[in-house]
Amino acid sequence: MTLQSFTEKMRPAIEDELFQSIDRALSNHPNGLREMLAYHLGWEGQGAGPEAQGKRIRPLLALLCSVAAGGDWESALPAAAGIELIHNFSLIHDDIQDQSQLRRGRPTVWVKWGIPQAINAGDLMFTIAHMAVLEVGRTKTAQVTLDASSLLHQACVDLTKGQYLDLAYENEKVIPLEGYWPMVAGKTAALLACSTEIGALLAGCQPIRRKAFRQFGYSLGLAFQVLDDWLGIWGDTALTGKSVENDLVSGKKTLPVLYGISQKKKFAERWISGSISPDEVTLLAKMLEDEGAQAYTDAMADQLTGDALVALDAACDQNEAAFALHELANQLLRRNK
Repeated sequence: MTLQSFTEKMRPAIEDELFQSIDRALSNHPNGLREMLAYHLGWEGQGAGPEAQGKRIRPLLALLCSVAAGGDWESALPAAAGIELIHNFSLIHDDIQDQSQLRRGRPTVWVKWGIPQAINAGDLMFTIAHMAVLEVGRTKTAQVTLDASSLLHQACVDLTKGQYLDLAYENEKVIPLEGYWPMVAGKTAALLACSTEIGALLAGCQPIRRKAFRQFGYSLGLAFQVLDDWLGIWGDTALTGKSVENDLVSGKKTLPVLYGISQKKKFAERWISGSISPDEVTLLAKMLEDEGAQAYTDAMADQLTGDALVALDAACDQNEAAFALHELANQLLRRNK
């Protein structure tokens, strides 16, 4: 069974579980609340549809890991929905904090409804996410349900830590290279690690095997972010849809930038001297390449990808779901580079 076959089975069930989670929580509440959540999740409004919904990578990881570990993916659906709702809560709040006008090609929630109501929508989605995970108790023991809930709570703490560092770093012109890892471990890797471990937990895995599944998601998340940083400077915008100007112009503390700063050469001198204009981006990207930042970022992405696949192989025997996870990881980490 291929990744496409698994996705064709799981994706409609994920959407249905998300819908039910929101419907249970909002059956007697104002329609406007549901409208904001349904819009952000890509179900309603102009431009609604698969492109607006996103790829649902995190719930797919949870369900595939559950199957790879010998479990029943249908019983993991409530946890998968909770993880996806936490991801989307974070996007609503990120868009406010970053003043992002668009999300998946559509106006963001705060643009359509204003910042106060967007904060409400994000807070509501956060709460419904935790309610959704408790529905694991329909088929699992109270202890397993509590453990799943605890994993998601800890992921939220880590996610917030990462976002705090990301925002705090905006006020610092220079941070050490090692400061990058705790930021992205929280912002990107924490929820992917939660996804893969929850899948293993709900399949009945023992702690040592759960740890291997968690390491797979964690390393995958780090590799994904490192590659995203690479694309933010040297990617092909026509292929990726990601601007190669924004990261440098906005002063984002990406891995290539922090490596370049650590070398204390021409790039570091220019970075420290003041804001970067769009017409300097090509020159600075070349500086980073010449000073080894591109090669370093490539090497880190390769190392972390290898770490993720080694952890996956340690976590489960070769089976159809494991092959699908390999395929999914390779898709995520070979994004038109």
